[in-house]
Order: sequence, then structure tokens, then C-alpha cells
Amino acid sequence: MSAAHTPPQTPASPTPTASKASASAGRGGARTERLKRPGAYVLLSLGLLVMATPFLWMALSAFKTDRELRASPPVWIPTEWTLDHFTRLLDRLDLPLHFFNSMVVAVLVTVSNLVFCSMLGYALAKLRFAGRNKVFALVLGALMVPGNLMLLPLFVLMSKLHLIDSYAGLVLPFAAGAFGVFLMRQFMLSVPDELLEAARLDGAGEWYIFWRIVMPLVKPALATLAILTFLSSWNNFVWPLIATNDPGKYTLPVALATFATDPNQSSGSNGMLMAGSFLIVLPVLLVFLVLQRYFTQGIATAGLK
Repeated sequence: MSAAHTPPQTPASPTPTASKASASAGRGGARTERLKRPGAYVLLSLGLLVMATPFLWMALSAFKTDRELRASPPVWIPTEWTLDHFTRLLDRLDLPLHFFNSMVVAVLVTVSNLVFCSMLGYALAKLRFAGRNKVFALVLGALMVPGNLMLLPLFVLMSKLHLIDSYAGLVLPFAAGAFGVFLMRQFMLSVPDELLEAARLDGAGEWYIFWRIVMPLVKPALATLAILTFLSSWNNFVWPLIATNDPGKYTLPVALATFATDPNQSSGSNGMLMAGSFLIVLPVLLVFLVLQRYFTQGIATAGLK
């Protein structure tokens, strides 16, 4: 008995109605995207305005006259640009010394973080050793600890080591941060293991692989870490205030805050405070402008992980 022959079935072709519906849905989606884009630009512009307004006010006020600073309603654009606030601030405050202190501390902290955090990140990402996951868990645990909680133990430790009122006392507590280790590890995980194995087969040692192969590949991560570390160190106020008693070791934020709270020095000095604040922000902006390309690459790469 032969089996019944079933003719092959041909796939049903889409009906004109379905084709029209699909095309209509495609046009509707494109129209929705076109409507969303201007809305996103408007929201981003509003956010930029909110964040930039205080900075613009500070920067413009640093060049206003005292009369314009006291004007009501407030004057946004100076009608008379002046450098009097900067010159008076230089007369009352040793700005070059405090600027030098801040720059030394920020540069040393940034360089030490780049070196040590990248080394630790490489070890946790690419080297196999006992307890590696436990070490990484400790790094994650350190991220959970508030920084202010460590101020008292750090002060006691620096006092025992006789490092109060010294650059070492300002730099060593922040020479390597848990966030930097975490950031570098995550970026170095994206480096292909095959590339490192090929280098080892060619006779390259771990130091050569780290400095000549891995580090050039993670430049965006290094730029990101450099900007964030420099910004944090440059703006650090609480620890330099605790760890320095000698005014000659004050960093710029501490010196300016001390100046602002001294009624004999800062009476009627809103313009000088604006000028000092402008000088504090300026180096951070310059660092960001120099490393902006690598920083944006780092953000984009992080988004692809």
C-alpha cells in the first residue's frame, strides 16, 4: 500500500495589506525617532545650561568691578573688564606657592594611580594566581567604604610616620585607589588573551607585555583614570585641611577657604573669592581639554563592554 503523495507547499506571499502595514509601521518608527531626537537635544541643552550657569557666573564675576558685583539686578556681562581682583588676591595670598603645592600633590597622586592601578588591574585581569578572586572581592569591598570613614585612621597613621605637613602625607593615602584598580581591570579584560600568549611564545616577559603591549591598548582607560584622579586630588579639601598645619603647605582650596573665613583678609572680597575659584577650576579644564579625545574613547569603550 503506497503512502499518499502530499504536494509541496509554497510559502504564502505577503498580501498587499500586510506590506502596506509593514511600510506604515516603518515610516511611523522613523517619524518617532525624528521626533525624539529634538526632544533629547532640548533636554541635553537644558542640562548643560543648569550645569554651566554657576561656572559662567563665577568666571565673569572674577573680571567685574566691585560696583557691578553689588549691582541689583545682577549684571551678567561686565561692562568694564578688570584684573583688580586677581592682583589684590595675589597681594594678600601667596597664590604661586599654594598653586605649586596643589599641582605637586595632584600630579604625584595621578601618576602613582596610573602606575599602581594599572599594575594591579593587569594582575587581576590577566595573571592566574591563588586567591585572585578574593583579592578582587577585597577591592570591591573597599569601594563600599565611605572615604570620610578613613580620615581618622589615616591621620593617626600619618602622625605615627611623622608625615603631617609633608607632601608624602598628602600623596601616600591616595597613591592607589580601589576605583582605579576596578576601572583598569575591567578595561584590561577586553585585551585578547591570544595576543598576550603570542607575545609569550615569542619570548616576551610579563614586564615587556605589560608596558609595550597592554598599556598602549588601554590609553582611553588611562586618560579616563588620569582625568578623574587629577580632578579628585586637585579639588580635595578635607584631607589637606586635616593633614597640614603649616600654611606654607596649604593646597589652593585650603588656602582659599582659610582666606575666605578670615574677616581681616576677606572683608568685602567676593570678587577675590571668584577670582580664586576661577584659578582653581582652570587647571582641571585644561587637563580635560588635553585628554578629551581619549576620555570620550574610554566612555565609548566602556559602553561596549
